[in-house]
Amino acid sequence: MRWLVGWSSIAARFGTAGAVGPAGDSDSGSVHPVGSQLLWGDPDPLWAVGDWRPDEVRVVTVDPFTRLAVLGCCGASDEELRVGLFAARGGALRHLTAWPGSYTAVAQIGRRITVAGDLAGARPVFHTPWANGTAYATAALPLADLIEAQLDIGHLAALLACPETPEALRDSTPYEGVKRVPPGHALVLREGSREITGYEPVASLAVAGPEKDADRAVEGVRDALVEAVRARLLAPRHAPETLPPDPGPVPGMGPADRRAARGGPVPGIGADLSGGSASGTLALLAAGLPGAPGTILGHGTGAGERLLAVTFNDLSGASRDEAELERARSIAANPRLHHVVVAAGEEALPYAELDGPLTDEPGPSLVTAERHRRRLAAGSADHFTGTGAREVLDAHPARMADLLLDRRRRHLLHPVSALARAEGALPASLFLPFTVYRAARRLARTPYRTGLEEAAARLPEANRSRTPVSDGPLSASLAALAWSRPGPAARWLTGEALAEVSVRLMTAATRPTSVQRPGESRARAALTRLAADHRVFEQAAEIRSQRLHAPFLDNQVVRACRELPEALRVQPGARAEILRTVLAATGIHDLPAGWGATSRPGSAAATRVGLRTAVGDLITLFDAPLLADAGLIEARVVRKALRAAAEGEPVPLDGLADLVSTELWLRRLLSRRGTCWTGTAAPRQRAVAGGVVPQRPTLRR
Repeated sequence: MRWLVGWSSIAARFGTAGAVGPAGDSDSGSVHPVGSQLLWGDPDPLWAVGDWRPDEVRVVTVDPFTRLAVLGCCGASDEELRVGLFAARGGALRHLTAWPGSYTAVAQIGRRITVAGDLAGARPVFHTPWANGTAYATAALPLADLIEAQLDIGHLAALLACPETPEALRDSTPYEGVKRVPPGHALVLREGSREITGYEPVASLAVAGPEKDADRAVEGVRDALVEAVRARLLAPRHAPETLPPDPGPVPGMGPADRRAARGGPVPGIGADLSGGSASGTLALLAAGLPGAPGTILGHGTGAGERLLAVTFNDLSGASRDEAELERARSIAANPRLHHVVVAAGEEALPYAELDGPLTDEPGPSLVTAERHRRRLAAGSADHFTGTGAREVLDAHPARMADLLLDRRRRHLLHPVSALARAEGALPASLFLPFTVYRAARRLARTPYRTGLEEAAARLPEANRSRTPVSDGPLSASLAALAWSRPGPAARWLTGEALAEVSVRLMTAATRPTSVQRPGESRARAALTRLAADHRVFEQAAEIRSQRLHAPFLDNQVVRACRELPEALRVQPGARAEILRTVLAATGIHDLPAGWGATSRPGSAAATRVGLRTAVGDLITLFDAPLLADAGLIEARVVRKALRAAAEGEPVPLDGLADLVSTELWLRRLLSRRGTCWTGTAAPRQRAVAGGVVPQRPTLRR
């Protein structure tokens, strides 16, 4: 896991005093992160921790008190970084977030430090009070270690009960005292004080103006995607400024190191090629753009083949999709692509391997990490994935309410009719569109505060529902037409845990906030949840020397996609059509039949097979679960649900994945040894060092 950490204190500036340490210790060298490389020193030090590549760490210095650090993949030149630094000095923080790529920017301007998060939430920023100032990082666990934090059980309850409702999670993390900067915001530190400021406009509930031109919006998406891919393909266009020597035990991984890694990914560029429109678009763009990011020569693929395309074919019989595989093979006929099919049996099923690394936070990918690690191990050192395309391009069902607010009822005809056809209920086909329209109209007429209050009142009864689970598109759309909805794991939480989250929602409803349009608000919340889960996935399935790239989560791509008109994105098949237009504009026209298919029915089947195979281990896992010690679940109820799912009964499989992942994460957290810090003034114990999860009566309200 790679992270960035630093702090701002009230120590004397422009002098010789160091950063204030714990209990007033002024020795700046008394505490520092393990395996770190110092980017700049006292009085407000900044470190990069982990296996950062040399080209991923760039520092631009104008004078000793005006400097900018950019960590990650950034397509800006050194001169563009300097321009952005000067713009930030004048208060224009948005300039720090407008370059192609995915990165974290930290600007120090005199007595002010600004740390900018991203729009999606894939590169979050965390902070906590420390040593009469503020410590910040791109990971929460190091800060929890720094202040010796305990678990925030209320956050875990909210994460399980309402994962797509930011009002329930707010700025909390699984660690008490460690806070998260919301997406689209920056952390500004000055003289020991801190401020969270937004750099992106928020949609109003007022009726929108004239609809944006669809063609120009799609052109913007094309340009953003091309620049995002090019930023990864091209070698650093400008050599980064000299960094201090790396004193830590985890040096940056350069090209020679990557090539020398035995059993590691193939040097060069690769991409997922599942046959889906998003990953296929990235693969074709990466193969068609000019430049020489590397070669896979010497690995049995021949010279000139610049992109390694990987398709995962589950041979267990659970999710084998011959049509999808055939589409992938057709796309890979491009001479610039080399296609690799990764075949795996039962050892790669979900739940097959429950051991793994400790991630910063819990996430559902912990039960599938080994499955994806097998696919990624066959990929390249830089690997593209289409994660996030659905969330930034598709229409969240709640966007239909926005169309009603804008008095554009005619644009609802095609989407509601498509939902009726997808449900396959021909006798009710005349009634189903009206059902969807009525739900959208009810959401459009429900104020933000009223919607949250109603959700808070219904949440304590979420564990009483015993209705059969329906995962059809109509049921999912109707459930999403609300300001807040319970998560799939809510039905197995205790009444006390649900009451805790209900209080959070009720408090959020009474808190002053900028009123947002329901569709735009819920779409952003879904993107934030997806980005957070993807971040956990990166850490859980991490392969040393490999980088996963998700261009659809980049700032400039998210911004371009937000310019798409509502009336365009709600139409059936809009995502595939937009990406088809993007490819056509770059000269790629010959796409296989069925390209753009969005359904992957084998995924749930593979999950069910994996759960049935591992049900014995899962039952043992929940014999004495830590989640029960925390008062979040009753072990007997979850064991019963696991047996029911293994026998094929209709239960929410994603809800069980949430519970299993959270239980695994808790056990890994409590069994870890050591902290992220060293030095004479380092914390004496790690976060949650007590090894005991608070018992049921300690749930705070």
